Amino acid sequence: MGRSASGGLGLTEEHALRAVYNAHGPELYRFAMRQLNDDGAAQDVVQEVFLRAWRAAERFDPEVASLRVWLFAIARNVIVDEIRRRSVRPASRFGLAEEPMEAGFAERQVTTWLVEEALRRISLEHRVCLVETHLRGRPYAEVAAELGIPVGTLRTRLFYGLRALRVAMEEMGVEL
Repeated sequence: MGRSASGGLGLTEEHALRAVYNAHGPELYRFAMRQLNDDGAAQDVVQEVFLRAWRAAERFDPEVASLRVWLFAIARNVIVDEIRRRSVRPASRFGLAEEPMEAGFAERQVTTWLVEEALRRISLEHRVCLVETHLRGRPYAEVAAELGIPVGTLRTRLFYGLRALRVAMEEMGVEL
């Protein structure tokens, strides 16, 4: 997919948008369907994802995230909006039974992709500290000893690592 002269993906051009839709639309639909269990809502989510992508096409930066990650981040946000909208408008008002929605496997998978992508964007020393303490749950003293640094240095790296991770996720379009 070529980039436009203005730096975006050229998503404002119909043929480029169609190519992106053909490449990612069905998978986005399946993702939305798994989360919402509603065909119409899943179709609306996909439509909203491409509308938002089209509107923000010039802000997409392949140096920050792949197109797939960017589209799934948008989809995640649209689905969260849809779930919030549904919770405000209970189905009982319309005489319909609605099953409670829980975070499913697909949402966890996308969240995992987003966190992995964000972790790749921070420094190695920050990444190692975050992974070993927050993700693997290892004690600070044990990780600090293994890295050959004082516990205070480990805490400092964690502080700046979390801050860098937040910035990386915001750059990827993830709402925190």
